[in-house]
Amino acid sequence: MKADMTIHDNHRIDEEKYRSLLKYIRLNVTEKYDFPQEIVQIDGVTIATLGNFSASTGKPKSKKTFNVSAIVASALSGKEVLKYKADLPPCKNRVLYIDTEQSKCHCHKVLHRILTLAGLPTDQENDRIEFFVLREYTPDQRRDIIRWALHEEKDIGLVIIDGIRDLIHDINSPSESLDIINELMRWSSYYELHIHTVLHLNKGDDNTRGHIGTELNNKAETILQISKNVENGKISEVRAMHIRDREFIPFAFEIGDDSLPHLVEDYQFKMSKKDRLSSYADMTEQQHRSALEAAFPDRDNVGYQALLEALKKGYDSIGYSRGRNTLVNLCKFLIQHGAIQKSGRGYTYNENFHL
Repeated sequence: MKADMTIHDNHRIDEEKYRSLLKYIRLNVTEKYDFPQEIVQIDGVTIATLGNFSASTGKPKSKKTFNVSAIVASALSGKEVLKYKADLPPCKNRVLYIDTEQSKCHCHKVLHRILTLAGLPTDQENDRIEFFVLREYTPDQRRDIIRWALHEEKDIGLVIIDGIRDLIHDINSPSESLDIINELMRWSSYYELHIHTVLHLNKGDDNTRGHIGTELNNKAETILQISKNVENGKISEVRAMHIRDREFIPFAFEIGDDSLPHLVEDYQFKMSKKDRLSSYADMTEQQHRSALEAAFPDRDNVGYQALLEALKKGYDSIGYSRGRNTLVNLCKFLIQHGAIQKSGRGYTYNENFHL
């Protein structure tokens, strides 16, 4: 009898838990939902908002950590550093910096650099930044430490994880990669903060490493690519690899005699074919026409999802490979300029368009 009562009580607890969950996740048309607060911008282009995550990628020695240092320095000072302008809300004005790769000696240099860039004293502790060194721990232990830090530390608005690859055992494991990306989404949403992480690019190409790189490309708000100038290895270039907002103008920095990153003014980028197609708004009419003719060889009337898939195929053919968010904005651009027309319940390609 007692056992039956216990089972019944547990069932009631489960029902109450799921009723509460359903109430939390239900979307109501009559309620108003605030857009996530923008906290980091480049020339007015938003690259980071609260409740989301982003990443910096690049090959070894491309100065990824120097680039991240500039973001953190701006978050601490409110000043523009390199091209980054960060604005954390007063109730979330602290930074949690996690390094998984370097020794305490090297991490101390990073912390010293951040405070110097921010114009803050380096001879006293600063309670607005917590810097944890996790090199000696296992992937599972690192994740547990981050969970506990997020639970314990108050007023955190920005989290840096320099070395997301070290939070999993196998970089090519689909299940592990999906789990850690889900953790980033859960942490950033639950604690209402932004997480910026760092991942290497493959040595042989410009793709993010492993299955986790694929998941980052699909889920991240912004992915910044940092690359060394092919002619001058002292200069690093920063551009948007993927971004939900419009694309910003790439910029470059170099490391000065003071061991700090400095903006290279009036820098001239030497663009490859792929780089020249950095924005659909900058393409010529002929480039758009070539992509659209490849996308719609039979001029069929297609639904919205099929339209996005066709656009991806067509623009991939001219070297413009982008994710869903950019394709959605591209679709709006093409409809606005008459290249794509609404026809009944579907969409068609209008070959008589002009930009």
